Amino acid sequence: MSPYRPALVAATTLSFILIACGGGEGNAVPPDSSASPPPTTGVTLSAQARLGEKIFHDASLSVSGQTSCASCHVPTHAFAGDQPSQAVPVAGAGMTTPGFRNSPSLKYLTLNPAFFFDGEGTPTGGFDRDGRAGSLIEQARRPFLAPHEMANATADDVVLKLSHAAYAAEFRQVFGDAIFSTPQDAFDRALFALQKYQQEDTPEFAPFTSKYDAFLAGKATLSAAEQRGRALYNNPQKGNCAGCHPSARGPNGAPPLFTDFTYDNLGVPRNADIPANADANYYDLGLCGPDRTDLAGTHPDLCGAFKVPTLRNVALTAPYFHNGRFDTLVEVVRFYVRRDTNPEEFYPLDASGVPRKFDDLPAKYVGNVNTVEVPYDRKPGDAPALDENEIQDLVAFLQTLTDGFQP
Repeated sequence: MSPYRPALVAATTLSFILIACGGGEGNAVPPDSSASPPPTTGVTLSAQARLGEKIFHDASLSVSGQTSCASCHVPTHAFAGDQPSQAVPVAGAGMTTPGFRNSPSLKYLTLNPAFFFDGEGTPTGGFDRDGRAGSLIEQARRPFLAPHEMANATADDVVLKLSHAAYAAEFRQVFGDAIFSTPQDAFDRALFALQKYQQEDTPEFAPFTSKYDAFLAGKATLSAAEQRGRALYNNPQKGNCAGCHPSARGPNGAPPLFTDFTYDNLGVPRNADIPANADANYYDLGLCGPDRTDLAGTHPDLCGAFKVPTLRNVALTAPYFHNGRFDTLVEVVRFYVRRDTNPEEFYPLDASGVPRKFDDLPAKYVGNVNTVEVPYDRKPGDAPALDENEIQDLVAFLQTLTDGFQP
């Protein structure tokens, strides 16, 4: 649940405003990393998906020749960025153009629904941090053309590079000998191939192989700290994380996805490391833009809200939130539980020494911040929902969500 659901009761917490090739939200890596061969997962992919895998790892499709999808979504980091000290990507034609948002993980994104408003008016689903893309195909389109990413001027430019790729003959074999003579069709097929890669390569993108999965299957035991953290995670009066990141099995015993696909406004502090933020009038308002343009006029109550991501593999995806404001999980959880009891720890002080809370929002949208659900229902002088020992326990539990556990 989220604060936009009319039937509002204890629901939100660790909404780590943590999908295809980047969506303007990644961290570039050195050229040799981008050019490395695709990993071998042992899964049998269709011909289209095999092409998608090659496209995903092909830096030659960028103007710089140094940026691929895998540059910003690194397989060993749960397909998120691998530079935790870098809040936003630096790529573009000369590898000097900064992006605007932190790189999110692509894992489990194939299970994400398209954007919709549910029966209670709650925004749900969608791709990218603001849900503006309706599918993996649509989401993959922008990074090829964005000036701060792969920086191609047109789809024709992408296709020209595709026609000279090492796998161009394979592309023609799969999609037709004349496919490159109709560049828009060829570009669409490339996006389709990227989608197929993410959908079919489940050992990479949706493996469900964390320690917690093994625990649910009765094949692993949680440590004492992990058990305490799990209890805090699920306790609606403590962490209350499960309100937006359900940890229980779904219908028919499906493993939990650790997201309810809704949106939340957490008042994350402004990050001075993002070059765009040097302009005091620039704000990233999530559902209200600047990238998404269809809701600001009709849903001002959603301004500042970002998609609730899955917490699977969250230990691998630093930095955290849409703006990369925090570098560690401990810092993130501490922010959640001390944001309102000790705001001076996170926000700048005004001339009177008073913390200027929610400083990354225009004044007219400050009221959109979630201040009613546990653990955000505190005031200065109140005890935080979690103490320092409990914060460590909760982080220990979150670390059990990393894929690749060997019982």
